[in-house]
Amino acid sequence: MDASKSPIEQDFSPGYKRFALAMLTAVYALNFIDRQILVILQEPIKAEMGLSDAQLGLLSGFAFAVIYVTAGIPIAYWADRGNRRNIVSLAVTVWSGMTAVSGLAQNFSHLLLARIGVGLGEAGGSPPAHSMISDYYPPAQRATALSIYSTGIYAGILVGFMFGGVLAEAFGWRTAFMVVGIPGVLFGLFLRFALKEPARGRWEPPGEGGSSPGLKQTLALLRNRPSFWYLALGSAFISYVSYGNGNFIPSFLIRNHGMSIAEVGTALALVSGLSGAIGTFLGGYLGDKYGARDMRWYLWIPMLGILLAYIPYSFMLVTEHTMLGLWVLFFALILNTFFLGPCIAMSHTMVAPAMRALTSAALFFVINMIGLGLGPFLTGLVSDLLVPAYGDQALRYSMLITTQVSLLAVLMFALAAKHLRTDLARQRGEAA
Repeated sequence: MDASKSPIEQDFSPGYKRFALAMLTAVYALNFIDRQILVILQEPIKAEMGLSDAQLGLLSGFAFAVIYVTAGIPIAYWADRGNRRNIVSLAVTVWSGMTAVSGLAQNFSHLLLARIGVGLGEAGGSPPAHSMISDYYPPAQRATALSIYSTGIYAGILVGFMFGGVLAEAFGWRTAFMVVGIPGVLFGLFLRFALKEPARGRWEPPGEGGSSPGLKQTLALLRNRPSFWYLALGSAFISYVSYGNGNFIPSFLIRNHGMSIAEVGTALALVSGLSGAIGTFLGGYLGDKYGARDMRWYLWIPMLGILLAYIPYSFMLVTEHTMLGLWVLFFALILNTFFLGPCIAMSHTMVAPAMRALTSAALFFVINMIGLGLGPFLTGLVSDLLVPAYGDQALRYSMLITTQVSLLAVLMFALAAKHLRTDLARQRGEAA
């Protein structure tokens, strides 16, 4: 069974589709293990290399994000034409190898180059994986399937935080990088033989898939989809908060609550990992359930989740009670992570199948340049600037400032919902 067969001929069993989704979810988990391992290790790295919070933000955010989003567009263009399975396999092998190399870094420049290498590899993960999932599953199941895939983020955070903290305390931060990186190289090679490439557009009406358009054509179409840009900005602004604060929560708990790196790793593995997985799955499930009545629920659900999370998230940053703060953070993160599955599903629904990988790349370009690129760097920079006035409390106030950006996300999702029906009608007319 291969991608050369017609959509009618190619029929994967339910068991195989679950297996493929599990493998791609594992890819995304590994993506975030290798991406987020730096976050739990940054305090010992800062102490050894004498880094500032702004430099930590560059390593975990901007330097990674620039290469990630820059490479993501041409790789997505390749994925809309080439074999997506092979691209994912190669990407996993590259980013895992560069994670292991991070453990050999002797200074800031070495570590910066290694993280750029991780970003280059990870750029080849999500766009082809999103496209494959949309061809494994029909439209009515896509948000749920993509949300299950997106739980890989939080599975990766759980594993990275828990084992990264324990490994760092027992063997040092260099060993932690190598232990999580080397197995990924082997997993990347395994994927080349374990996954099957699905036919493109197999769930769409005949002729809707069309030829593979270029970036210029895709962006020209997206210019006529205002709901896409509003949902992209909404996703980017909540990601700004998630990455900006999330990348410094370990440092915040160590500096302001006196926790050890192993304690922080275990606590955040459970809090961030479990809450994010629950919230991401629920967001997709609720989107598919209520979106069947009105497609705008795919955007209203993220909007309401972020709005309800604002006060508890802010409370977590000001309370001196560590356990209470962690419990509040757990529930706030469930609500804050509703957005990903519905937003990916809606972005795919408003374009032709042959544009999906490029559309995912455009979505993640906006999310990662604003969220990952600016969030950690500006949060770290503001923390450095506040040190003269607030001392040890500088990071706390910087994170509170970052939290206010979530209100912009609420506004963007409301505007996206306002335009969604018109954009979906336009897509149906263009596909006819």
